[in-house]
Amino acid sequence: MKKRKVIIDCDPGIDDSLAIMLALKSPEIEVIGITIVCGNSPVEMGFGNAKKILKQMNRLDVPVYIGESTPLRRDYVNALDTHGEDGLGESFLPEVTGYQQQISAVDFLADVLKKEKVSIIELAPMTNLAKLIQKDKEAFSCIEEIVSMGGSFKSHGNCSPVAEYNYWCDPDGASLVYETLHQNGQKIHMVGLDVTRKIVLTPDLLEYMCRLNKETGEFVKKITKFYFDFHWEWEHIIGCVINDPLAVAYFINPELCKGFDSYVQIETEGISLGQSVVDSMNFYRKTPNARVLTEVDVYGFFQMFLSRILDQKPEELDILQDLIRGDLK
Repeated sequence: MKKRKVIIDCDPGIDDSLAIMLALKSPEIEVIGITIVCGNSPVEMGFGNAKKILKQMNRLDVPVYIGESTPLRRDYVNALDTHGEDGLGESFLPEVTGYQQQISAVDFLADVLKKEKVSIIELAPMTNLAKLIQKDKEAFSCIEEIVSMGGSFKSHGNCSPVAEYNYWCDPDGASLVYETLHQNGQKIHMVGLDVTRKIVLTPDLLEYMCRLNKETGEFVKKITKFYFDFHWEWEHIIGCVINDPLAVAYFINPELCKGFDSYVQIETEGISLGQSVVDSMNFYRKTPNARVLTEVDVYGFFQMFLSRILDQKPEELDILQDLIRGDLK
């Protein structure tokens, strides 16, 4: 199997951390670097959290690059109310010192993208990619594929009535990326709230994880407890939505999701700030710049996610289907 090389651009973040864990356990891809941007957590905190996850996975060989600390134009608003004071569910894991790279995330992207075929799994606000466009548009155009956890088509927003956080945090960055892709005749894969909202880690699934692999299960429990409490308070969900791992899973196996091609633009002003405006009826008659996902195989996702991060064979997850349906007797 020839591995596809990827860079994960992220803002760890609880679900970013779970996505990194899945990526590092997937033989189809080679993570050649992790770039950090301000988003869920400030950029320095995100850098520290990425190192904590790499240490947990025994993969501190993967380089981590610090990126942009503020959005392109608007004031930075973090999501620590969602992810906890430390950005990792107030697990307060020990800091991992060192591993600071000599170049910035944007410089790393500009350098590596011209040398080899690399895709971007984008789990955060797109400030780093927007800065790359401003610095070296040619390097941006060399990206083999971009899968973005962000946006929403018909589902409601998660930080405003219409906006998903990653695009709301830096709407100007997201807008520049989408418009540049349109100009280049390229498409982004929009793994938005329409599909990620269906990926709910429930208490039963979490307990199942602990039974299958106590060490990893307990680690996931430690970093998601705050997330569980947040989802109960704000959405009355017993469990937590783990958005970002779906973007990784979809990159590995696009058959997990269905959708359609459309022109999409990101609103940068006013009450609809950060909204992903999907021209599903082709009013603008513009060439599609996005693959907008609308359906997801929930069982297929959890089979991949659990089997890989827990080191289990997929066929041995004998009660997974029942746990997802909620009809286990």
